[in-house]
Amino acid sequence: MTFQRARSEEQRQARRRAILDTAAAMLDEMPVAELSLNELSRRVGLAKSNVLRYFESREAVLLELLDDFLGCWITELERELAEGVDAHAPAEVRAAQLADVLSRSLADRTVLCDLFGAQGGVLERNVSVEVVKRHKRASLARLEAATGLLCRHVPELGEGAQLFCLMGLASAGALSSYVPPPPSVLAAYAEEPALCVLHIELREALRTAFTSMLLGVLPRG
Repeated sequence: MTFQRARSEEQRQARRRAILDTAAAMLDEMPVAELSLNELSRRVGLAKSNVLRYFESREAVLLELLDDFLGCWITELERELAEGVDAHAPAEVRAAQLADVLSRSLADRTVLCDLFGAQGGVLERNVSVEVVKRHKRASLARLEAATGLLCRHVPELGEGAQLFCLMGLASAGALSSYVPPPPSVLAAYAEEPALCVLHIELREALRTAFTSMLLGVLPRG
């Protein structure tokens, strides 16, 4: 892919979109930690200096991509919750169904979880204050949307819904870093099966974590 110099705002937006789409395709092949600005530039067909005209760093690209992925997930989650949570069930049952839907949904979106895992420790470390503010504003809007969505199905969460959303997404990022295990860990499990108790299956780990958090924020009977 090669580009002429962008001269209009429409062309500049097209360049930005091409960079984001290329980065998204790379994350289907590699973890966030392995995505380099050099390889992104090569694949998008722009010099590294030209990519930096549109995004100030690799981390700025990935922060914007995180917002894109999060927005798509919330849109799809609305349908998944409508199908998976029984509106007429008791609060405890609906909370368990909510935990099940969320764990399944996030376990199927490992790239989103990987981005969450890198957000605080990596992606927010090499960007300007302006990029951080733009990212945090977008994150706040996504958080409000997700909170409203969860309250629609489990209104008993009340003010605890926002905290649950924050902690839930942070947990998804942290737990996803253990999946899949590297070859050395798999070899250790094979040689000493007793160690397998430490193996994490992402969906089940998320379901357990979400259920525990929901117990903490649901009002006591």
